[in-house]
Parts: sequence; structure tokens; C-alpha cells
Amino acid sequence: MTDPAPQPAAAPGAPLSASDDKLWASLAHFGGLLYILPSLIIYLVLKDRGERTRVEAKEALNWQITFLIIWVVWIIIASILTIPFLLAGISFLIGLIGFLIWAVNAVFSILGGVKVQQGGSYRYPFAFRWVK
Repeated sequence: MTDPAPQPAAAPGAPLSASDDKLWASLAHFGGLLYILPSLIIYLVLKDRGERTRVEAKEALNWQITFLIIWVVWIIIASILTIPFLLAGISFLIGLIGFLIWAVNAVFSILGGVKVQQGGSYRYPFAFRWVK
């Protein structure tokens, strides 16, 4: 019995046009409103098809990873502080701080998307560079 020949790897997609490159680059930032998944998918699927998309999706992904770490740390801290804050009658602070953390992500994601849509490039004010 003969083994079938291995199938060649799929060829990468055609390069993105300039307008599509700009569109996907801005969507990588706007996708931050839905957290990490949109920027991760755009980076993994389109990084080799457009230079701007690669750079901006990587920047957005790095921010979303940083934001996710901040969010998880906040959830842990909030879980620990819930009982003392409830006893002190200031439990609204836990929700307020959580909302402010989410709002920072939303504002930065929108700013990034708008900046890229206008033809520029956006670098988040603070983000660890996890993806090189």
C-alpha cells in the first residue's frame, strides 16, 4: 500500500489593497470594544497580507493583552475587597473602578481606530509589547 503524497501548505492570500489594509488596521483597534478576540483574529489571519494591518493589529493585540491582565488583576482584587467594602457601605467603588477600567479600554480602542482611519498610526500610551 502506498502512502498518499502530503498536501502542500495553503498559499497565503493575496495582498490587501491600500483601502482594505487601512480598514482592517482600524478594525483591529475598534475591535477592542469586544476585548481581545477581534485583534487576535485580525493579526493571525491578515498579518502577512498587509503591512499596516500587521503593525496596527499587533499594537492593538499588545494593548488588549495588557488590558486583559489589568482586568484579571482587578477582578482578583475586587473579589478580595468585596466583603470589607460591603461592610463599610462603599461597595459602589468596586463597580465604579471596574467601569473606569473598561472605559479606558473603550476610549483607547476608539482613539486608535479613528487615528488609523484618518491615515495615521496609533500607539497606546502604555502597553507591554508581548507580540514582537
